[in-house]
Amino acid sequence: MRTVKQQQSQLFNEIPTKNAGVLPSTRYQGSKYKILKWIDYYTKDLDFDTVLDAFGGTGCVGYIYKKNGKQVFYNDSLKFNHYVGLALIENEETILNNEDLDIILKKHPKIKYPSFIYDTFHDIYFTDEENKWLDVVITNIREIQDKYKQALAYYALFQSCIIKRPYNLFHRKNLYIRTAEVERSFGNKKTWDTPFGDHFLKFVEEANNAVFDNGKKNQALHSDVFDLTIPKIDLVYIDTPYISTKGMGVNYFDFYHFLEGIVFYDEWAKLIDENSKHKKIKNGKNEWCNKGEIHGAFERLFDKFKNSILVVSYRNDGTPTISELVNMLKKYKKSVEIKKLDYKYVLSNGNSKEVLIIAK
Repeated sequence: MRTVKQQQSQLFNEIPTKNAGVLPSTRYQGSKYKILKWIDYYTKDLDFDTVLDAFGGTGCVGYIYKKNGKQVFYNDSLKFNHYVGLALIENEETILNNEDLDIILKKHPKIKYPSFIYDTFHDIYFTDEENKWLDVVITNIREIQDKYKQALAYYALFQSCIIKRPYNLFHRKNLYIRTAEVERSFGNKKTWDTPFGDHFLKFVEEANNAVFDNGKKNQALHSDVFDLTIPKIDLVYIDTPYISTKGMGVNYFDFYHFLEGIVFYDEWAKLIDENSKHKKIKNGKNEWCNKGEIHGAFERLFDKFKNSILVVSYRNDGTPTISELVNMLKKYKKSVEIKKLDYKYVLSNGNSKEVLIIAK
C-alpha cells in the first residue's frame, strides 16, 4: 500500500500546470449535475452578463455560467455550501499543494487535538477510527489562513464524507449498513471502506482541476435569499428545495447537517438536537420545506427579482403546481416558457419530469 507521501507525489505530478476548469462530479441529493447541458442549451442564448445562482448548492449550475464567461454570484444559506462556492466559483487561481496536504493530513505535536466527533458520534455515521481522523483533519483545516485553500480542503472533506455514507446522506443512524457482513443489493462496500485519506486526495485533485479564472469578479455569498443585497442581476437561476404534491419536502439541512456541523465545529455541541438518535443539528424555520408557506415564499422571491430574467428549475409534480408558478410569474413577465425533460432522480419514486421555467 502506498504511503500518503507517495500518493501526494503521484497526485501532483498528474495535475496539469494550467488548470483546465473541469467541473467535479458530485453525489449531492437533487444536484443538477447530470442535466447541465440541458439547462445550458435553453439559457445560453438569453441576453445576460451577470447571473445569480440563488440556491447554489453544489455550485454546478453557477460553474457552467462561469465557464460561459458570465459574472457569477453564488449564494446558499448553508455555511458548508458557501465553502463550495468559495472553492469553485469565487476562487480564480488558488490550489492546494503538497505543503498544504502535509498541514492537513498529519498530526502536529504543537496542536492539542479535540475529540468531539469521536466522543459524540460513536456508531452513527463512521467508525471510531474514522471519527478520530475527522477530528484531526478538521482541526488542521481550521489552521489554514488562506480562505480559498481552506475552502478547497473543506470541499474535498465534504465529498469524502458523502461518498462513505450509505445513500450519501446523514438522515439516519445507519453505520450498520456499511459494517454488516451481509449480501447487498445496493451501495459500494469497497468505496465505503476506502480510507478517508485516499478519498480526500482524490477530491483534492478534482477540486484543483476545477479552479480557473474566467476574467470576471465572481462572488460566493452566504445568506438567506430574501436578505441578499446585491446590484441588479441580469439573470437569476432558482432551484429551491422541493416539495411533492403529497407535501413531502427535501430538507437539505437535515440531509447534510453533519457537514454543516463540521464548519461550526466549536459550536457544534450546542447545536445538536439531543432528542434525535442520529444527533442532527436543530433545524430552524424554513418556508421552502413547509407546504403551507411555500406559495408565499415563491411570490416573495419572484417579486424580489422581478427586474431580472428568471429561470426556475422545477419538477412537474411539485407544490406549487407548474400552472401556479406560471401565473405568479405572469404578474411580472411578458413571456413565460416551459421546457420539460424526462429524468429520474436517484432515490426518487415515480417518473416525474424535470421542468425549466424561463420568464423574461
